[in-house]
Amino acid sequence: MTAATETPKPNLLELLWRAGPEASRGPRKGLTVDAVVAAAVDLADREGLEAVTVRRLAQELGRAPMTLYTYVPGKTELVALMLDSLFAAMDRTPVDGLPWRERLAAVARDAYALYRDHPWAAAASPSRPPLGPGQCAKYEHELRALEGLGLGDVEMDDALAHLLGFVRIAAQDAAQADAERAASAMSDHEWWEANGPLLAKVLDPAVFPTAVRVGQAAGEAHDAAYDAEHAFRFGLDRTLDGLAPLIERP
Repeated sequence: MTAATETPKPNLLELLWRAGPEASRGPRKGLTVDAVVAAAVDLADREGLEAVTVRRLAQELGRAPMTLYTYVPGKTELVALMLDSLFAAMDRTPVDGLPWRERLAAVARDAYALYRDHPWAAAASPSRPPLGPGQCAKYEHELRALEGLGLGDVEMDDALAHLLGFVRIAAQDAAQADAERAASAMSDHEWWEANGPLLAKVLDPAVFPTAVRVGQAAGEAHDAAYDAEHAFRFGLDRTLDGLAPLIERP
């Protein structure tokens, strides 16, 4: 008796580029990889990446859980597809003809906006991203901001990785601040009003003179203990300052 031949599962690159056998199977089943990925992104945006499971996603799509494995073999591949779909659709500010700082600032703001719209994506972005069409388009656009500045190819990649590393951390910090604010059910201003009297008693200026002075000045300036958008702007300027000696060297 001849054993039935199983259809091989597509690898990640085949899925990213829609080059595998599932691309032709999907339409006949009334579902596509794109539809599965779009549903997963929507679920992650609403409830976080931890909510994206095969069972929950199947429920969202009105399918049996096992049928989803026809399209995506596992969560690792699914997350890569989700990220690549975001990268493909993200806004990209034109950078040609701008001074170098404005070019890199535009790249950073575009990436930050993407992560703020999809808070799960910053933490999910791998250090070695899979080379899907969205990632490649994003990388090409971002490198154009560094083209013609006198950097070697490796330096261009290093500078971009440094810039985007700052952006990811800033976006993760902002998402964490949002989560803490939501968990407390208070705005920053309300939290300070509720806790300020106690802090005034326990934070003795004689014991913590610098912390009290600086903390009070920063709190008054930002009307909060932490202002994520200010932190991003300040950090972006300092990151660009750090790249200036490399880019502006003779």
